[in-house]
Amino acid sequence: MHKPRVGIAGLATESSMFSPGSTTTPDFRPRRGQEVYAQYDFFNAGSPLWNQAEWLPALTGRAIPGPAVSPEAYEELEREILERLSDIGHLDGLYMDIHGAMHVTGREDAEADLLEAVRAVVGPDVLISASMDLHGNVSSRLVQAVDLLTCFRMAPHEDEMETKQRAITNLLDRLSSGKGRPLKAWVPVPVLLPGEQTSTRVEPAKSLYAKVAAVEASDGILDAGLWIGYAWADERRAQAAVVVVGDDSEAVTRGAESLAKELWEVRDRFDFVAPACSLEDALALAADPTTSRPFFISDSGDNPTAGGSGDVTHTLAHLLENQSKIGVSNIIYASIPDPSAAQEAQRLGVGGRFRFPVGAKVDKNHQGPVLLDGTVHELHLDSIGGIEAVIQVGRVAVIVTENRKPFHYEQDFLNLGLSPRLAHVVVVKIGYLEPELFDMAAEWRLALTPGGVDQDLRRLSYSRIRRPMFPFDDFAKDPDLSARIVPNAGT
Repeated sequence: MHKPRVGIAGLATESSMFSPGSTTTPDFRPRRGQEVYAQYDFFNAGSPLWNQAEWLPALTGRAIPGPAVSPEAYEELEREILERLSDIGHLDGLYMDIHGAMHVTGREDAEADLLEAVRAVVGPDVLISASMDLHGNVSSRLVQAVDLLTCFRMAPHEDEMETKQRAITNLLDRLSSGKGRPLKAWVPVPVLLPGEQTSTRVEPAKSLYAKVAAVEASDGILDAGLWIGYAWADERRAQAAVVVVGDDSEAVTRGAESLAKELWEVRDRFDFVAPACSLEDALALAADPTTSRPFFISDSGDNPTAGGSGDVTHTLAHLLENQSKIGVSNIIYASIPDPSAAQEAQRLGVGGRFRFPVGAKVDKNHQGPVLLDGTVHELHLDSIGGIEAVIQVGRVAVIVTENRKPFHYEQDFLNLGLSPRLAHVVVVKIGYLEPELFDMAAEWRLALTPGGVDQDLRRLSYSRIRRPMFPFDDFAKDPDLSARIVPNAGT
């Protein structure tokens, strides 16, 4: 029996337009050919999907969220994807692994540009299925360029692999059924909120996203997606959106409109996933002897997993200045990227006296470098962070990394001889705590700090987003939330 020929490609990152610098080709850590399989735990010789198609991987790239992608990097990677797809030849289907919030300097809608270029190479008859982050921004152009579209339903994204597998399963099911290209109903919703206010751990997002699966289960519907959007993109496409895919025009329209209206009705109920406060109040709470330990503080404005540069020194400076007032002896700060500082720590070695200015090499908009005067306590070589060093400065263990890296897992700390479970205070550059950190935190505050992903959106200078937009504007009447049936590419 003929197996469908299915390609795999994609570029994914989240780009804050308020973070300086640029994302380059190496940041995407491109995987080519057989290397592509390693990032998907459902692709192996014994998996149910493996024998259902002839898999033809081209190129995928995924960069840690950060600043805008340079035009040169995008054009280089796009060109290679197109060349590899062209070399592969005839395809029946194509899986595109994208994020949805990639901004390329000089382009308005980078994912739509990529998908349209891919469509021009593979042809109008190839079924394209894409998976996305729910923090992507979904334009009508993007919807038109694909045939099947799905997104995460959890934030934090514990369902990332499940979503990607769903996108592939939907594609295979569609190819085997011979039904061709489905209908797509799209509803843009003028809401722009940060992910830390829309976590599915808490209401109203918890109940809202539970309704997505119910819509998907309706007759005539193949998939339903609700994108809360990416708030730090100053683009026309930056807003929430709903896309429902299926064969029944009435069903996809009704499903898309129902989800869009549910979102609009609860728009003013969204709040931060943790108690939010100023950094000063968070540090005061850290000093309170009645505060449960370990006490976590999210340095949210410079979160590298949302697009922050990671090297804003505002919080580090305040922490070092106030460490004696906090009054506890075991404080961890994770982390500050600074290649020169990490290399200096490696040169000095464990036990060496470290006196070096760190941070504010990329994002200089908030505070200058901070002088670390302490001792090299530990060194580690990491596949992402590069050289990682712990500099002990009084009561604070400051993690310095050669490359920008989020600290999401307990092992990230254990590799450096640090135990966050035994710490009194742990400061992390993050928004909502990832599952392992969330489970170990006895108490937690989200500090509203400055940076490229400032949680207080009103402090940022938007000039290109559509208006009116919640929460920036008042609405004299409800917006038009009727579904648009988006035509397929080439029709």
